[in-house]
Amino acid sequence: MESEGERAGRPATLADIAMRAGVATSTASRALSNPGRVNAATRERIERVAAELGYSPNSQARALTSGRTGAIAVLVSDVTNPFYFGIIRGTQRQLKASGYSQLLIDTEESDQNEDALLHRLRSSFDGAILSASRLSDRALAELAAELPLVAINRQTRGVPSVVIDTPGGIVQAVGHLVSLGHHEIAYVSGPETSWSNESRWRAFVKATAAHGVTGKRLGPFSPRQRAGAAAADAALNAGVTAVIAFNDLLAIGMLQHLASRGVRVPHDLSIVGCDDIFGADFCNPPLTTLTAPIEQAGRLAVTLLLARLDPRSAPSARQAAVLPTYLTVRSSTGRSPGPRA
Repeated sequence: MESEGERAGRPATLADIAMRAGVATSTASRALSNPGRVNAATRERIERVAAELGYSPNSQARALTSGRTGAIAVLVSDVTNPFYFGIIRGTQRQLKASGYSQLLIDTEESDQNEDALLHRLRSSFDGAILSASRLSDRALAELAAELPLVAINRQTRGVPSVVIDTPGGIVQAVGHLVSLGHHEIAYVSGPETSWSNESRWRAFVKATAAHGVTGKRLGPFSPRQRAGAAAADAALNAGVTAVIAFNDLLAIGMLQHLASRGVRVPHDLSIVGCDDIFGADFCNPPLTTLTAPIEQAGRLAVTLLLARLDPRSAPSARQAAVLPTYLTVRSSTGRSPGPRA
């Protein structure tokens, strides 16, 4: 029998864990790869021994024997966008708690990159979470038929999804601005390929019509802070007294550019953002925005995906979830100055 000294210097194996825990190697393997098939007391003992020995499973070997890699791909359209920090944190924590690793993929706002990377890396993950996918409905549905996936902020027939109800928040934002006397309001549009952008625009149109005020669409603009300057100029040229921006990055970029031009927010123009990212509450002025349970969306997407990967799950397992948003009022919105010239 190999001693601890003889084992030193090489990685622990399933056989080492089984010997220390007093079980068969096959039992140790099941406890770590499919814990539901091993009784709780035995599983806990095996997990404790694995931790003591610093056991790290070989993902390639595991994939060959079980058909699983133990990894989940998480796709975001721009890894530098603070909105995705919450998504990434939520998915990573939930995956870690479930014994999975996370493969983070930045698609750079490109549907072509998204499709190519998913197919190129397919053998490296068991399933995928697509946050704000730029794929067409048809392409996304075809992809969902090929591999287990869950979409965040995207509703497509046949595709499991977690949607943050920003359209409902847009309705709240319009009502807030109308209560402040605004009658000329613009929606500052994000990417044309964004499903959430179009759903927010539709909600904006209905809400402005319901209140009997004028709603205009500006853009599209890149969902980045640097695009805020062009968006701010477009708002000034449009003659509106208030705007609702596609996301906080655009709104913050607008605040910075308007300050450089001597336009006072909210005295001259009110601005509402979307997502309540880190920094929205201490920009100048603090941004009124839609607050969303972003990290919860990431956690819930993992839960839905792992249910799909579990062969014991019922076919009728939950396929969709909608998370509410609410308007957080800060200093970037105020009373209307009256119609702009």
